[in-house]
Amino acid sequence: MSDNFLALAKQRRTIYALGKDLPVTEEVVIETIKEAIRQAPSAFNSQSSRALILLGKEHVKFWELTREQLRKIVPQESFKATSDKLDGFAAAAGSVLFFEDQEVVKGLQEQFAAYADNFPVWSEHSTGIAQYAVWLALAEKGIGANLQHYNPLVDADVQRSWDIPANWKLRGHMNFGSIVAPAGEKAFMDDDKRFVVAR
Repeated sequence: MSDNFLALAKQRRTIYALGKDLPVTEEVVIETIKEAIRQAPSAFNSQSSRALILLGKEHVKFWELTREQLRKIVPQESFKATSDKLDGFAAAAGSVLFFEDQEVVKGLQEQFAAYADNFPVWSEHSTGIAQYAVWLALAEKGIGANLQHYNPLVDADVQRSWDIPANWKLRGHMNFGSIVAPAGEKAFMDDDKRFVVAR
C-alpha cells in the first residue's frame, strides 16, 4: 500500500495545460472531491473545510470575476500577460474553491480556551490536507490540477455570486481538467539540507 501511495504522490503534479475533456463523468469528479475532503483529517475532528465545486460556465465565470479584479490593480501595459494566464486557468474543466469555516474555528477557541491561539493555525493545516487529498484523488483518476491563490482579492465576488456564507474564508482554488501537456521534470534539493534523522 505504501508503494501505491508514493507512486500516486509522484504522479500528482502541478499541471498548467488543462483541457475540458475529463476522463470520467462530472458526477464521478464531484463525488471524488467530496469523499477526499470527507476523509481528510482535521484537528479535533473539526471538519472545518468547505468547498465550492465549479464546472463548465460557472468555472469560467470565476476566472472572469478574477480577471476583472486583477484589471483594477495590474498596470495596463502588463495586463495582457496576466489575462493570458487566466485564459489558461479558464480552459480547464472546473475548479474547487477551498474554504475554512471560521465559526467552527471560533467555536473551538471558545470551547478549548487553552489552545485558542492554535486553532487558526490548525485550520490552515486542515485546508492544506484537504487540498492535497483532493489533488491526489484527482490524479488517481487521471485528472490534472493546479492550485492558485487570488484570495482575498476575489472573496467578495465569490461570496456574492455563489451565496457563500460570510463565515467561510477562502483559502485557495484548484483548477482541474484533462492533461493537455504534462508537467516538466521536478528538481529536489539535497536531502542533507532538508532532513535530520536522529537514532
